[in-house]
Amino acid sequence: MIRRIHVVYRLKAPASARETVERVHEVHQKSCPVYMSLYKGIDITTECRMED
Repeated sequence: MIRRIHVVYRLKAPASARETVERVHEVHQKSCPVYMSLYKGIDITTECRMED
């Protein structure tokens, strides 16, 4: 049985986009149908790693 999922987003973006990327990362789950289907039964965490 799956109990936890950890997703790592790796993005290539200029440093000037960091604030926007962080803001979007914080709210994207509410717009994700997969997350909305699973979050009540599975602990889902995410992190975002940016490189220039």
